[in-house]
Amino acid sequence: MSVESAGQGPWPGPEPGPGPGSEPGPLCPEHGQALRWFCCSEQRPVCAACAGLGGRCRGHRIRRAEERAEELRNKIVDQCERLQLQSATITKYVADVLPGKNQRAVSTASAARELVIQRLGLVRSLCESEEQRLLEQVHGEEERAHQSILTQRVHWAEALQKLDTIRTSLVDMLTHLDDLQLIKEPEIFERTEEAEGILDPKESEKLNFNEKCTRSPLLTQLWATAVLGSLSGTEDVRINERTVSPFLQLSDDQRTLTFNAKKSKTCADGPERFDHWPNALATTSFQAGLHAWMVNVENSCAYKVGVALGQLPRKGSGSDSRLGYNAFSWVFSRYDREFRFSHDGQHEPLALLRCPAQLGVLLDLQAQELLFYEPASGTVLHTHHASFPGPLFPVFAVADQTISIIR
Repeated sequence: MSVESAGQGPWPGPEPGPGPGSEPGPLCPEHGQALRWFCCSEQRPVCAACAGLGGRCRGHRIRRAEERAEELRNKIVDQCERLQLQSATITKYVADVLPGKNQRAVSTASAARELVIQRLGLVRSLCESEEQRLLEQVHGEEERAHQSILTQRVHWAEALQKLDTIRTSLVDMLTHLDDLQLIKEPEIFERTEEAEGILDPKESEKLNFNEKCTRSPLLTQLWATAVLGSLSGTEDVRINERTVSPFLQLSDDQRTLTFNAKKSKTCADGPERFDHWPNALATTSFQAGLHAWMVNVENSCAYKVGVALGQLPRKGSGSDSRLGYNAFSWVFSRYDREFRFSHDGQHEPLALLRCPAQLGVLLDLQAQELLFYEPASGTVLHTHHASFPGPLFPVFAVADQTISIIR
């Protein structure tokens, strides 16, 4: 008899004893009867007494143990068939697909390697050509300046000789002529006019080496990319809290400035703090060498980034403390969709195709060069050459949202 579910079909009766010659199976520890039934609710084999009306599994779904075992055997057989099919699929994949994948990987890697070599070879060739062109320009400019100096030497040597001749002649007249002869001597005026015709030396740019001959957009872009792409070339720039305008809030890591339209009343004033314009200086200055830092400006439509001298005035609403409006600061600025470079009240508009999300700053104090650069596109936004008169601090201003120094 079988019981498929509680309350359906006859209940199992008393279990007969084991037949002659059969091995007794495990017995129920509670009733001592053979475990010929399976409780689906408790997922364990039980005896007829456990499954009966007074047993602990009364009301549970009960099946014969051999039916449960047959079900499990069928499941194991199905699982074995699935495993066999899976093994066959894997074997076929290993035998047929992976060799092709490997061949394509080798082929693709070879093509990629050739592409890298080809492109770097082209870059190398272009760099070598640019190097040769620039060195030839440097040599040509050196020769031109040298020839100009030689020409000046010859010219002034002749002028010195002529002046010496005129002076000797005039001294001779002064020594050997009496008053009447001196009055009648017309050569005096001729000699004087001739001497006055020889002008004094004046400074001429033709005598100087023109450093503009070394300027190359290609070299500048490659150089900027190399510097900003190198971790060793990026400064750990932080903002000096004592300089931060009361219209700005400085983050705990001293790298983010947030603009506040209302002036902070808790910000203590001091000689280093900007009290009107939303400016801030970095903690350290640069006196020599090459320095680079990057600023995240994607959240702001009004900001200034650049460098400034330490003597930049901090107080008042005049141009003296406004970045880009005095001789102490050099800045790249954005206001809405307008970009420009500013120094000493001179503003140079910059035509940008898009608003940069990040702004790289390169300061080469050996070459006396300040460069602004967009890392995302590899575009040099502006280059400024100047004779910087002293140590320079990174300087920042923001009048919309936030800007952050990237580290």
